[in-house]
Amino acid sequence: MPKIAELFETMEYGPAPEVADEARAWIAERGPRFEHYIGGAWCEPADGEFFATLDPSNEAQLGEIAQGSPGDVDRAVAAARAAQAAWRDLGGHGRARYLYAIARRLQKHSRLFATLETLDNGKPIRESRDIDIPLVARHFYHHAGWAQLMDTELADCEPLGVAGQIIPWNFPLLMLAWKVAPALATGNTVVLKPAEFTSLTALRFAELCHEIDLPPGVVNIVTGDGRTGTAIVEHPDVDKIAFTGSTEVGRIIREATAGTGKKISLELGGKSPFLVFDDADLDSVVEGVVDAIWFNQGQVCCAGSRILAHEGIADALADRLRARMETLRMGAPLDKGVDLGAIIAPVQLKKIESLVEEGREEGAAIWQPSWSVPRDGWFYPPTLCTDVSPAARIAQVEIFGPVVVQMTFRTPAEAVALANNTRYGLAASVWTENVNLALDIASQIKAGTVWINCTNVFDAASGFGGYRESGFGREGGREGLWEYVRQRHAPVEPAPERDSETAERDEEGDVGEEAGAPAPLPAIDRTAKLYIGGRQARPDGGYSLEVLDYRGRGAGEVARGNRKDARNAVEAALAADWARTTAHLRAQILYYAGENLDARRDAFEGRLRDLTGCDPQAARREVEASVRRLFTWAAWADKWDGAVHRTPFRNVTLAMPEPLGVMAVICPPEPALLGFISSVIPGVALGNAVVAVASERWPLLATDFQQVLETSDVPPGVINILTGLEEELRPTLAGHDAVDGMWYFGTDEGAADVERRSASNLKRTWTQAAGGRAWFGPGGEGREFLRHASQIKNIWVPYGE
Repeated sequence: MPKIAELFETMEYGPAPEVADEARAWIAERGPRFEHYIGGAWCEPADGEFFATLDPSNEAQLGEIAQGSPGDVDRAVAAARAAQAAWRDLGGHGRARYLYAIARRLQKHSRLFATLETLDNGKPIRESRDIDIPLVARHFYHHAGWAQLMDTELADCEPLGVAGQIIPWNFPLLMLAWKVAPALATGNTVVLKPAEFTSLTALRFAELCHEIDLPPGVVNIVTGDGRTGTAIVEHPDVDKIAFTGSTEVGRIIREATAGTGKKISLELGGKSPFLVFDDADLDSVVEGVVDAIWFNQGQVCCAGSRILAHEGIADALADRLRARMETLRMGAPLDKGVDLGAIIAPVQLKKIESLVEEGREEGAAIWQPSWSVPRDGWFYPPTLCTDVSPAARIAQVEIFGPVVVQMTFRTPAEAVALANNTRYGLAASVWTENVNLALDIASQIKAGTVWINCTNVFDAASGFGGYRESGFGREGGREGLWEYVRQRHAPVEPAPERDSETAERDEEGDVGEEAGAPAPLPAIDRTAKLYIGGRQARPDGGYSLEVLDYRGRGAGEVARGNRKDARNAVEAALAADWARTTAHLRAQILYYAGENLDARRDAFEGRLRDLTGCDPQAARREVEASVRRLFTWAAWADKWDGAVHRTPFRNVTLAMPEPLGVMAVICPPEPALLGFISSVIPGVALGNAVVAVASERWPLLATDFQQVLETSDVPPGVINILTGLEEELRPTLAGHDAVDGMWYFGTDEGAADVERRSASNLKRTWTQAAGGRAWFGPGGEGREFLRHASQIKNIWVPYGE
């Protein structure tokens, strides 16, 4: 596979000392104190506080970085807000011109950027020069194209506004490009905080923005530590938070933004599996391991830190790895012959040392090459750990260093089980000469990116992001654009008025109770039950709730579900295995449900009139819309296709939409029937099993729909219907670790609660104000629902000899 650098114009790099001199000259000219870049100008920190930034390879001080305060963040957000409307109105072509200018300027100054990155981060110059900087330019070129096409390809979308972006220290400039390029392309302005350890290339980028006359306020750089990041996350005038970093911090951000209306994307930690089958080319595998775990000293969120090798070749692979490790070169990162550079900081070095020692105490065999590491700076040797239990801490915890563990498997099923034995789901790598086996295994691994016979391959045309506690949202490609736009919706229609005949009858009192007529017999008690696992079920607590019609009179009773009922419904959904059915079969079942609803239209129209007091025309309209919506989602079931990304390699990169898994849905209060179908069926169409909490106001329409499900061949557990009080059921589902995604249509307070509780396992959430969506129009269906009901897995398959 070609190096990324080969895709761009050839650039000559001088000897390392000359390169370092150029970078240090820039540091001396701009520094030694580096200020914020706000509103197109350099600004001193409001509190006057600076901190030192060091070269990890020799502990030398490179300069002092401004410590951002809430006041600095206020200024930056204000500048971004003031610039946003004009930047949006500039249009796609105008924004494309600026992004193109950024890309060209990055290429022209690539040597300086690469050297600054290596000085600041400690990674080998070969990686900065040949991978990071060319890929940074590629992202701005690629998104210049999306800016040009936005008016046609995203015509129904608009930018979010001000994006707050927080990036890590392992790929400082590349992470900036991943976030800034799509934000600017789609018409947003940016307040970005680089990592406190590695701010220099972000500040040089700010200087580049000034050089091309980017409008003031479009890009703002505020440096600092976690306090600065907190100020950005908590700022009320920031519309979007994009964060790359640890899962622990990502969970805090999810909780802090709950209920604020901020859109967030999180690219978090990983413990990626590296699966080696017995027919794999072991020489290629060894080089793959070098790229997977010793690239950037293992300080990579998607590093292949867990080798899962077939037991027949595990010993041979370990022997070859040890031999290859002896030939790796560690030293001064500006030396072009060095393979491994320095660890970012003493705190990270101590964490690596501590976890490896803990692994030794747990019984792992620790092997390191015989050569010694440099004494100056912060270095740690490449390390192979064998005899490791899958439950060992070093097999479960992200070490974020040049440390790999090796375990074995016997069968493909065991390999998949071990690969998925983690709370993360960022990436994976599969090595086999059997393409059928490779694609079968790739489809079963719960990870956002799967590389086949390659690893750590990235491109701006392909989205990157995780499953599970590796976060949500994507960066790169078409998928990444959705993180920076929102859908334009038609205005909400007013609720239909009751017809004059019904209103007149209500005013006159009961009809049919003539003087002297005998009192009617009491109705036979029927409490609508829960629907769990394909069967009607009595509530665990035995309690029921009275349902009142529009006149305030009793219309029936429904079960009052509790936490145990919610857990039972989730277990039934887990057992359904609906994702493994074909899309064609899902479509046929949903068409059948539409037919059966249409056959019962008179009963549903009557129920709607009796409960809501709507006129016959409105009832007919809602049932007809519900039938049509079932047909719509049936139609989409086998048409929500993926894509082949146009990455510039001899490679087929498959973007495959996959279901989230188990979805919980708090249905909108109204429309009674259409709201239930519109919020539950999209997830079902794409292979999710759903636990639905029916409208607290009109639950009888959902319980009536159980009969449609029972006659439409819907497998048990695919749709589970709970009734009861939202405030009792919502917390259990939002905090349930087996729920992978949750939709909520209700109050602002309820939405905040769902988002806050979802941080327990970082489930994907989609929260909407119940009255803010036109359910009868285009806003009640379409691609927006499908995007929120699925996640993209990118599978990279190289070809050629």
